[in-house]
Amino acid sequence: MPEDVAYLNCAYMSPLMRSAVDSGKIGLERKMRPWELKADDFFSGADELRMSGCKIFGCSPNDLAIVPSASYGVATAAHNLPVKKGQKILVLAEQFPSNYYPWDRVAKESGAQVALVAWPEDGDWTAAVLRELREGVAIAALPNVQWTSGGLLDLAKIGAHCRNVGAALVLDLTQSLGVYPFDAKSVQPDFAVAATYKWLLGPYSLGLMYVSPKWQAGRPLEENWIQRSNARDFSSLIVYTDGYDTGARRFDMGERANFALVPAAKRAIDQILEWTVSEISSTSGALNQWLAERVAKIGFTCLSEPRRAPHYLCLRSEGRPLGGLVEAFAKQKVFVSVRGSSVRITPNAYNTEQDVERLLKVLQNDV
Repeated sequence: MPEDVAYLNCAYMSPLMRSAVDSGKIGLERKMRPWELKADDFFSGADELRMSGCKIFGCSPNDLAIVPSASYGVATAAHNLPVKKGQKILVLAEQFPSNYYPWDRVAKESGAQVALVAWPEDGDWTAAVLRELREGVAIAALPNVQWTSGGLLDLAKIGAHCRNVGAALVLDLTQSLGVYPFDAKSVQPDFAVAATYKWLLGPYSLGLMYVSPKWQAGRPLEENWIQRSNARDFSSLIVYTDGYDTGARRFDMGERANFALVPAAKRAIDQILEWTVSEISSTSGALNQWLAERVAKIGFTCLSEPRRAPHYLCLRSEGRPLGGLVEAFAKQKVFVSVRGSSVRITPNAYNTEQDVERLLKVLQNDV
């Protein structure tokens, strides 16, 4: 990172590591020599990405599909989960649109209802969700971290309650996977997806989707050649088949063998695994905690841990206009986001105490 840049905005988009860029370049350059590409090259990179990604999800590589975006994954879940007239689909207030719009469509088409979990006054999003999770809820479509408050949801507790009331659990983990520990075996979601371009430190236009074994015989969002059972034998592709590749691979996007994005994403995830998610969480959490203790003195409030995700700090101030704040900060080469009525600060492992001190100085001067 440039010494004069304080980039505290990973929840918007992470910077790419040089090693990930180099891996992507090598992959992209392979397209310069298509005569050297072999049939196996269309599969080996995806297999390797799945092997790395499953360690982040806490699942089998067989449970992962390669998708282009979080919205693609949520749409796949909406395509497969049954919803009846009169049932509810539970989402959070101010939930990210990609995990709202598909459910709005399902509700309109099925006669179900999208039910909003109201913003909890005490900041306890887990308790707020559990109060609304009851018989009649078909699907709980949730994040691990609410993106305009930093509120942390206890997904293991919510997952257990979903099973008790017969509700499916669909997760958008884009704002947490790679920086906050997740274990599919403990949470047991039906579907869970994360785009790679934020906390997975990877490229844009790629994502990973967990599919529970109970749904791995489901209907993919698209029908393409590479998800089929005979895809590895190019000479047999004209022998059309109803069979799919094993596990969650049937849900893979078309052209999943992206020679640039796939190796870049794998390299980024491998670096996260080397650092460990728990260490990244502790590092970013320590920086945010240091800042949280100081901004209270200049009139800002935020959720406190454990109700706040360590890597997420959303500052609010009564009557404080936020228009133009991002642009004013950027002139000082301090980069944050405004989401809803919050100033969102999201450091990662590349940030330093000096970055946070620069942010605090700008905040103090701007008040």
